[in-house]
Amino acid sequence: MRAVFLDRDGTLNVNTGYVGDPNDVRLVPGTAQGVRMLSDAGFATIVVSNQSGIARGYFSASDADAVDMRVRELLAAAGASITAMYRCPHMPDGECDCRKPKPGMLLRAAADLHIDLAESWIVGDRLLDVQAGRAAGCRSVIVPGVPPHEPPDDFSTAAPDYFARDVTDAARYIIAHAANARPQEAGTTFEQSAAAREKPA
Repeated sequence: MRAVFLDRDGTLNVNTGYVGDPNDVRLVPGTAQGVRMLSDAGFATIVVSNQSGIARGYFSASDADAVDMRVRELLAAAGASITAMYRCPHMPDGECDCRKPKPGMLLRAAADLHIDLAESWIVGDRLLDVQAGRAAGCRSVIVPGVPPHEPPDDFSTAAPDYFARDVTDAARYIIAHAANARPQEAGTTFEQSAAAREKPA
């Protein structure tokens, strides 16, 4: 099985900061269509999410479960489904092997669901998503976080395969790449993005 691993807050749903209330969940535009496209193309869609708000005491594991369920419900209402969800509840300075940029959640999912990591992708909005995917042997796509993360991450040390405009654009790129077709790129490759940044104003 091949999979697309998806970050949650900022990628699938709007990141309101330590999302612990299902009533606050709003999908990022373009998310449901993209997830549906990936499922229809035969990819398992697996959420991998850092949730240190649990360890910080901001919300409970049950609260996080309720948020996950709400994300699933909103996606299902638009005809999209999630295969599985994994989370890391630990602090950034903890000794766990699951918090991104470590690949533990991806490796666990691969073992649980018999996923071919070399044929899989990760889609997220942060450098740590790219790093986790790379450590697990996956390719990666970056989408703009909602709201945008400030300051922006520096991807020069761990470049994604593609900068997409949203999850739908990411899905188009991944599906086209998997089919050995030329993707209709609305976003940019890392090299194109770097060139644009270096061009004088």
